[in-house]
Order: sequence, then C-alpha cells, then structure tokens
Amino acid sequence: MKIQQIRNATIIVDYADKKFLIDPFLAEKGTYPPFEDTIRQDKYNPLVSLPASVDTIIQGIDAVILTHLHLDHYDKVAKNVLPKNLKVFVQNEADAEVVRNDGFQNVEVLTEETVFGDIRLIKTEGEHGRGENVLKLLGQVCGIVFKHSTEKTLYVAGDTVWYKGVQEVIETHDPEIIVVNGGDNQILSLGSLIMGKEDIYEVYKAASNATIISVHMEAANHWTLSREELKSFAIEKGIASHVLVPDDGESYTF
Repeated sequence: MKIQQIRNATIIVDYADKKFLIDPFLAEKGTYPPFEDTIRQDKYNPLVSLPASVDTIIQGIDAVILTHLHLDHYDKVAKNVLPKNLKVFVQNEADAEVVRNDGFQNVEVLTEETVFGDIRLIKTEGEHGRGENVLKLLGQVCGIVFKHSTEKTLYVAGDTVWYKGVQEVIETHDPEIIVVNGGDNQILSLGSLIMGKEDIYEVYKAASNATIISVHMEAANHWTLSREELKSFAIEKGIASHVLVPDDGESYTF
C-alpha cells in the first residue's frame, strides 16, 4: 500500500495493484472564491498549488472515490479532466445522478459489500460537523474501509468529526492505517466541520496500534489547525510516532 497526499483531501491510494484517486480538488491556486462565513475572506481557493501537474496526478488511475460532492472534494477541473469512462464510486444515488450528469459513464454507489477487482470497499458513515444545523446544511458524507488479503486494512474517514460512528468503524474493522481529514476547518457560525487535534487524539485512543495520517490541511481558506500545531500536539501527547502529517506531494508505503 502506498498513500500519497496531493492537496487538501485529495490523496492517491495504491492498494492491491489498483490506483485510487480520492476527492479530486484539482484547480490552480486561487481559482475559487473563499467559502462564506469563514476566516481568510481575502483568500481564494485553493490556497496552495498542486505538487505536480494534473496530468501526472491522474495518470494510471483505476478508479475515483468521491466521499461527497463539495467543491473542495470534486471541482470543475476534476469534472473536465478525468476520463469519462473511468470508474467512479459515490456515496449515494443522489450523488451518482450528479456525477452521471457530468458525463461519467461508469458510476457506482458504494455499499458495505462493494468489490473492485478483489478489493473490498466498505462505505462508512460520517458527520460533517456537530449539531443538527450544520449536518443539515452540509449534508451526507461517507468514508471507506479498504480490505484485501495481502494488504493492511485502511480506513479513509472522510469529512467527519470524531463521534460514535467513527469509533464503531474502528471497533468493527480494526484498521491498521487511518486517514483523517484533520484541518479543523470551520464555519464561524457553526463551528468545526472536520477533525481537530482533540478529535485525532480520540482516534488514537480508539486505535492506539494504528498509524494515523492527517490530510485536508492548509489548502482551503477555512482551515484553523496547521500542520505544525498538530505535530506539536502529537509530541506533547506522546503519540508523534503514530500520527503522520504529510506535506503536499509526500507519500508513505506500508
């Protein structure tokens, strides 16, 4: 297994001889307006450039996974540059309809029993913030557990805060590698939308033998948790050997 951080929540996962592109956010730096009701209203998104060309990033991809369809997970550039015959996995039929209308011809809704090649893909639930108002506003999201007989179990949690659903996934599947979206991105009137450092510490306590990789950091205007702050927190808690905080373009092999 190889996991490469591209930018924001965009990662490439090489798993059991298949190459997955997850949540492609592929526009040039500064293409889109800032998200409303957030900090850095003078900064356009993405805040940083891609670490490689779009052509390089999408080369050799076997499938795309969209955990949900927010702009910073599936943008106009991704819609335009990804081959329309590429396999695309989505969380529900509503998202599938949108993606098919964008011209993609091979769209499949994830379930708990999805199989791609000989890889099992298990859709997991998430909560994109805390409280009824934020969950209603931001809508449904998912994560994915990857399983294969020759690979470690991987859990890509997606845009979720720590809550009992994440704990249940960990207890059920005992993942050895966990990717969390950890920038503590916030809407000012609603609070955190994804994991912050205390959420990540809860993930560690639930899966103390796992390796945790924190992505979705410093790339959109509403981030509040920096890489350096998370690294310092991990050192303070004595968990730095379990929490990896990749730079854009960095990869890990397991």
